[in-house]
Amino acid sequence: MLKPKVSIIGCGNVGIRYAYSLMINGCAREITLVDYFKEKAEGEALDLSHGAPFTPPVNVNAGTYEDIKGSDLVVITAGKKQKQGQTRIDLLKDNIFLFKSIIPEIMKYAPDAILLVASNPVDVLTYAAYKISGKDSSKVIGSGTVLDSARFRYEIAKHCNIDPRSIHAYILGEHGDSELPVWSKATVGGVNIENHCFLCDRKDNCDHKAILNEIFTNVKNSAYTIIEKKGETSYGIGLSLTRITEAILLNENSVLPVSVMVKDFCGINDVYLSLPAVVNRDGIRQVQKIELSDVEKTAFVKSANMLKGLLKEIGL
Repeated sequence: MLKPKVSIIGCGNVGIRYAYSLMINGCAREITLVDYFKEKAEGEALDLSHGAPFTPPVNVNAGTYEDIKGSDLVVITAGKKQKQGQTRIDLLKDNIFLFKSIIPEIMKYAPDAILLVASNPVDVLTYAAYKISGKDSSKVIGSGTVLDSARFRYEIAKHCNIDPRSIHAYILGEHGDSELPVWSKATVGGVNIENHCFLCDRKDNCDHKAILNEIFTNVKNSAYTIIEKKGETSYGIGLSLTRITEAILLNENSVLPVSVMVKDFCGINDVYLSLPAVVNRDGIRQVQKIELSDVEKTAFVKSANMLKGLLKEIGL
């Protein structure tokens, strides 16, 4: 067995895009694929393995839960899709039932691994994974709004004609409809976004408030737009999962907006939501208690209460 080892539960589009991205990244030396359809996992592992001459050294294999032994990180991308006429609550209950079969197998064979959940709705299912596993909340992480924040940075960068890597901005709260943009902390090359708009040479021909609203609307609706056009989203989340994995395996102490257990933030407790958190080899080192504007605090509390109501409704 090579180290670091990452096991991926679920070989759908998200799981395989992630495996492909992770293989190219090179931060893992062994990737194990597990899927209900074993032959699907075997085919994907073989296809990926044929790229070995073009990537950093990594072994890609398919197996059963027993083969995840020794994993440093187990990433769950498995989840049931919504059926026609099925309510969101019914879908949630189906996926929690699925997690009740997945999580015990992970705990049996890789009890020390950090759990990273990408299945949607990610905040609820990460909370379910935390409850079912009995692990410390620092070891159970959701992919959260890492992708949403990347979309946010991309949209800001596109408007400003700036490299997205020079944009620092967060989407926080739920990975979903109640998410919120943290405009008060958004910066372009260290300059607050509103100040940047004021200094921009296009300021006289640009209604920056309308543009900012449009940017967030594009971010919030981007998944719906992509699904409408191609049926699913997978590349962005695959890269986002690789970024989180890199922070964990390389012990980076990177600050990422992942879904974490909220403890006494804006009066909110006992719910998984996205906040900036320091991510390293031990999972979540600490959650940054970012200072939000009054409007942002209200939106965060609203997002939390919505999810708490959902958790209560499904009996978690």
